[in-house]
Amino acid sequence: MRLLALICSLIALPALASEDIADQYPASLLYSKPVEVIPHVFSAIGATAPPTYENAGHNNNLSFIITGDGVVVVNGGGSYLLAKALHEEIKTVTDQPVRLVFNENGQGHAMLGNSYWAEQGVEIVAHVEAAEEFEAQGGQSLRAAQARIKERADQTTVVLPTKTFDDQYVVEMGGMQIEARYLGPAHSPGDIVIWLPQQSLVISGDMAFHERMLPIFDHTMTADWVETWETAFEPLEATYVIPGHGHPTNMDQVRRYTRDYLVYLRGKVGAHLEEGGDLADAFYVDQTPYAHLDTFEELATKNAGRVYEQMEFE
Repeated sequence: MRLLALICSLIALPALASEDIADQYPASLLYSKPVEVIPHVFSAIGATAPPTYENAGHNNNLSFIITGDGVVVVNGGGSYLLAKALHEEIKTVTDQPVRLVFNENGQGHAMLGNSYWAEQGVEIVAHVEAAEEFEAQGGQSLRAAQARIKERADQTTVVLPTKTFDDQYVVEMGGMQIEARYLGPAHSPGDIVIWLPQQSLVISGDMAFHERMLPIFDHTMTADWVETWETAFEPLEATYVIPGHGHPTNMDQVRRYTRDYLVYLRGKVGAHLEEGGDLADAFYVDQTPYAHLDTFEELATKNAGRVYEQMEFE
């Protein structure tokens, strides 16, 4: 079963992650049942659609590591009930307690579930910038979740991480080394990756996307993201990648849909600027090589506009 799951993960068939599939696991609030990617490392793969009532806001990957001396969870989840649903799945595969939760960044889908984990007495760790972002924006994230997923946001409150770090936070537990690393500016403030050096596996968070188009926010500095990728993320030479969005895969795939996409879009917008093009036309630079990705319709023009605004003053 593990071999089959790994083969399916690395193939990462786009149909399995289609945004047209409302729910792959009706028995749970989770969008999909956790799968064992490699021995002792599981991930519940979120929908590649935007968060909706139907997918309960589970549109990112919620992972956990069984160490032999406790469980480490990667991502608090997008609500109290979603975090609880993940915990229920953890209990079906191990009797070990959850000892630590990492928040991959300060977005709602990474931190709103902290309200559940804090109630369990679990330590919650994030980068200092992610904690600051959630402290500033957590109320807005909560209101958006309540409007979107309604009663599925019940019991969710804004709870900050219990511990923060600047560069890295290393845990040795049950014979496993788990390294939370801040590699540099990327998708959003305080993005971290979880690196398992013994397994050559990285849980990349929003450093890396796959199967869906990545969003570029106002605070997403694309030039910095590319530099962080090339100088710090790629040198990990990970064999296995659990991205922030999309099925587990390998470095070639996430490079194609993250770093290469950013370079491609910056190239198109840069050429448009050199030709004296304005913002109105920049929205429509050619992105057809990526049109097959989920959320393309929602994000492509917005991404182009934000890159134009950045490059205009670089």
